[in-house]
Amino acid sequence: MHLRWLMPGFVALLAATPMISFSQFRDDGMSLGIKLGTIFSTMEENTSPFGFGGRGYFRHKLAPRLRGEVGIDFGQMEDDNFEALLIPLDYRFLFTPFIGQTWAPYFYTGIGAMYYETEKVSPSGQVQKASGRSGFIPVGAGVQFMTDDRIAIEVSAGHTFSFVDGITSYSALEKGNYWNAMLGVSIVGEDEDQDPDKDGLLTKEEKRIGTDPLDPDTDDDGLTDGEEVRKYKTDPLNPDTDGDELKDGQEVKDIYSSLGMPLFASATLDFRLTEEMTLALVQSGGYRTDPLNPDTDGDKLTDGAEVLRHKTDPLRPDTDGDRLSDGDEVLNYKTNPLQMDTDKGSVDDGTEVRRGTNPLNPEDDVPKEQPLEIEVGKAIVLEGIVFEFNKAAIKTESEPVLNKAYEILRDNPGIEVEIHGHTDNVGKASYNLKLSQARANSVKQWLVKKGVDGNRIGTRGFGFVRPIASNDTEEGRQINRRIEFVRVR
Repeated sequence: MHLRWLMPGFVALLAATPMISFSQFRDDGMSLGIKLGTIFSTMEENTSPFGFGGRGYFRHKLAPRLRGEVGIDFGQMEDDNFEALLIPLDYRFLFTPFIGQTWAPYFYTGIGAMYYETEKVSPSGQVQKASGRSGFIPVGAGVQFMTDDRIAIEVSAGHTFSFVDGITSYSALEKGNYWNAMLGVSIVGEDEDQDPDKDGLLTKEEKRIGTDPLDPDTDDDGLTDGEEVRKYKTDPLNPDTDGDELKDGQEVKDIYSSLGMPLFASATLDFRLTEEMTLALVQSGGYRTDPLNPDTDGDKLTDGAEVLRHKTDPLRPDTDGDRLSDGDEVLNYKTNPLQMDTDKGSVDDGTEVRRGTNPLNPEDDVPKEQPLEIEVGKAIVLEGIVFEFNKAAIKTESEPVLNKAYEILRDNPGIEVEIHGHTDNVGKASYNLKLSQARANSVKQWLVKKGVDGNRIGTRGFGFVRPIASNDTEEGRQINRRIEFVRVR
């Protein structure tokens, strides 16, 4: 056919076009490309005209998942008795159901007009030539693979429905339809309104911030860039925003419930981190600390120092409940912030510091001589008696103080006492009244089991109606949670 020479020239023109215009489209979500492949049709005569085709196209964005494409094709197909030259020009709509980090499938349809020339040889040897124009509808699918941030390889296949019969087959009665399968390359402009790494930030936002639009967690701290920017206000380029040695992701995670603890447990009164709980926290990460504050609980130790070195609770300034902050214990008094009574001398560290004795020396915890005379009606706080959280069960570290109370009753058989239980003001009044009574009863039971006549001991629970310190601070509430020893006769 006399137009055969058009094919190589057309391909050369397509190849040159993207390079000329590349700089114009790199930042607008547009793309230019070429494809080469095969075109073919099927006929009832069991022959299949087959040939080569090419396409050059320009795409632009219509919506987040919809692009428009204008393109021009060139195709030649032939068999023993038939040849056809096709030059279609069309506009297509490409729908992309999803966009991966390196690939994106699409479906297309559209409308176009085609110039064609055909040459047919009849069985008698007569040559019939025809040319003209026809409308057509293209449909098909493809997939685009990104080789880097600008170049994409594309594979597609489709079908063309012509409005004129006989232009792709020997028989004039055959529909003028044909198939195509093509492979191509395109220069892709970046669509800055997309979120290819699915981190909750658009590409244009990530460019402004400096994060990687193809990496959902640029600083590798366990939080997506979008979570850091929108939810936690942390720095997505710095894994430890507040510089406390804990990654931002570790700080904001809540794994307390997985340890069998209620939500906000570590901020609840009387809560203690056991060694097993602390180990689980360190191994899993997730401390619910403030990633913007290096010392969440304000105890003068950074969250990282508490978790990684001292094993204290970064959400509680006084982990062991001895009324000394973890920072004071570690930095000032050199006591153990995980143990109420570091020297195991029967008096907790906080009491020793306040009365001026050495919390590292057990010999000065209890006076050498216990006075035998106790004033009637005077309440004596039994400092050092502690209970399980929200329970009346006495902890074993309370025994030295209870033994002193037992010795007083044993050595003074003529006196009668009343055990008073008190709580802070957290929770309902009825609940605290019941808890304070139960704790007073537990102390009596301990003394009776030790050998004291139960008729000499009464018990009363007051709940939180008789505070001796302010309930507005943790230290004050700790003081108000107490057991008192009162002589009544």
